[in-house]
Amino acid sequence: MDLEPAIRQFIEKTTADYARHIGDNSNPTPAEARRVAELVREPWRQGGPTMRDTRESLIPTRRGVVRIRTYYPHRELGPALVYLHGGGWAIFSLDTHDRLMREYAERAGVTVIGIDYALSPEARFPVAHEQCVDVLRWVSAHGDELGIDPAKIAVGGDSAGGNLAIGSCLALRDSGSGDLVKALILNYASFGGDFSDEYHERFGGPGYMLGSQEVGQFLEHYLSKPEDRNDPLLRIVDADLSNLPPIFLAIPECDLLTCQSLEMLPRLKAAGVNVHAAFYEGASHSFLEAMSISAVANRALDEEAAWLRGVFELK
Repeated sequence: MDLEPAIRQFIEKTTADYARHIGDNSNPTPAEARRVAELVREPWRQGGPTMRDTRESLIPTRRGVVRIRTYYPHRELGPALVYLHGGGWAIFSLDTHDRLMREYAERAGVTVIGIDYALSPEARFPVAHEQCVDVLRWVSAHGDELGIDPAKIAVGGDSAGGNLAIGSCLALRDSGSGDLVKALILNYASFGGDFSDEYHERFGGPGYMLGSQEVGQFLEHYLSKPEDRNDPLLRIVDADLSNLPPIFLAIPECDLLTCQSLEMLPRLKAAGVNVHAAFYEGASHSFLEAMSISAVANRALDEEAAWLRGVFELK
């Protein structure tokens, strides 16, 4: 009863589709888990805005070549939002988040660049993190080639992608390139902190999209070694948060990860970060993907787009 009815419908449909596609396979391989995830999310990326142009490129990084996809809504030269999809660092893709990125491009009037970073357990921390940092550097250095203004780059991400987004900004800051990113959008992000017993009990079981057991499995597959869990580029709650760009923090009411966002909020403010926190009642983990049926998802997207236009002084 605490979920918006449309969000409940979204969760029930994706849960039923997952069970139908996975069948009796209780221990799928990573490849099978990704295949099923693509099938389950495929209906939710249909429709939405039509882009004037969409291009793909291969970008060299210290961790191999990485594919990016660039969405152009209607303007040639302007700000860009580099977006990092979620999925526990293990599943999902540019395709599962295709509509979400098109929605950002159309609503905010910015070019959106999605990064197809390497997934775990084949690629463990810090591979994806370093790929994202290197792609951000490449995007900044090749603005003319991409048709963007390199002085106006934002980064966004959801769940594990949010962790990669803020972790990349911390790494850029620590290497002297902190001014490369002008804004951060963090949607139900993973900040690497601990979970309260209250949130485990209330939101960690079936019915709320992301469960306690699933979170543990994702982290186990992502870490190269146990002590990586305490790396401040992964455990953001313990990091030095000073000198970060303005942040839009999207916090759903009904999500296991919400306790981490609530812990991060006062820490960000204490570090002097300009943070806009928006709390969405009736929303769950992954709720933005339900924008085709959900009022709360559309409200969040509109508010984020308006905030981003304000940061970049767009009409």
